[in-house]
Amino acid sequence: MIASALHLSRSDVKVLKITDAYSLNRVVYDLFDDIRSDEDKQKSISSGILYADKGGDFNGRKILILSNRQPTIPDHGELLIKKITDSFLDYQQYRFEVVVNPTKRNKLERNETGKKVSGKIIALRKREEIADWFINKAPQWGFEVSPEHLEIGTVSVKQFEKKKEGPTITQGQAIVQGRLMVIDKTKFVQSFQQGIGRGRAFGCGLLQIVPL
Repeated sequence: MIASALHLSRSDVKVLKITDAYSLNRVVYDLFDDIRSDEDKQKSISSGILYADKGGDFNGRKILILSNRQPTIPDHGELLIKKITDSFLDYQQYRFEVVVNPTKRNKLERNETGKKVSGKIIALRKREEIADWFINKAPQWGFEVSPEHLEIGTVSVKQFEKKKEGPTITQGQAIVQGRLMVIDKTKFVQSFQQGIGRGRAFGCGLLQIVPL
């Protein structure tokens, strides 16, 4: 796996026309060759690319990227690249930060014919709900989290259009920080490499971890 940090100056952001989550997605994905077929994309097979927008200030912006292949050197901005060693994932405990798209599905509903269908997916907004959601989901991602160290940071809603004059996409996001303990290394490694939760194509799911 390759870890990269893309540093963009204020003028880079302007030239690249980064205005929303979709335009940022375009800038990140343009750093990589598209190795998936149309069939792979229809099956939602992973792109092998995760990223997290770390924001910035008046002078610039920083984006962290994790990928299963080497990025190309961009025409704009500075890209720092580092290979992740296998031993980095051998620790039992880590401090972490991750941007997630916390959602839940309503109970089964009945359509106009009376047939039961899956309920709608709704975003979680309250910090208490997001914390409970994360704690309950963690084991399926291969780790447990310490409730006393869990912090729910900024909770926001991102809106963007994938195509001009197309439908507006709304995505809820929350920053979650804390400590985790690995309970299933295979699942944990997969979660690190492929991301967790929904919205991974638009800046969610990248586990930013530091060994403890």
